[in-house]
Amino acid sequence: MDMIAKMGAVCLVTRTRLISRVVTGIYDEALRPFEISSALFALLVGIYQVQPATRAEIGRQQHLDRSTLTRHLKSILSEGWAEEFRYGANGRSKPIVLTPAGTDLLSRVEAAWEAAQVQAKDLLGEDGATAIMDMANRIMEPAVRAMIDGSQTRAQPYRRGDPR
Repeated sequence: MDMIAKMGAVCLVTRTRLISRVVTGIYDEALRPFEISSALFALLVGIYQVQPATRAEIGRQQHLDRSTLTRHLKSILSEGWAEEFRYGANGRSKPIVLTPAGTDLLSRVEAAWEAAQVQAKDLLGEDGATAIMDMANRIMEPAVRAMIDGSQTRAQPYRRGDPR
């Protein structure tokens, strides 16, 4: 087998991107009636898990680059689903929290989300779904997991090369 054919046959990035596109499509379709994309939905859920959190903390938690995070937050903030507020003695810190409208939206999409979960699990199989959850949990920063679990109030800075 030549090298390019081998790449096509065994490349993890091509397979994970394919899975991502198909699973994203399932959630996008389910969330369409609520006028929210799966990307914004995932960010809202992420904010809920770590709020109040700064843009940097949210970016680390979601593994989003600054431009993507800024673009998504612009939409979320302009829709009124979250808000940024000045905090601290100098007012320089601007944590983000969900608004009642954002929390309400997440509550309203529950049935659609559950239907998408079932469809995605049917596609992936129970073992595939479990494997994806296990991989994602290993990727999440320990500090962010602690924030989600409630045992730590703020995420610690992540630096490339730090153990996860």
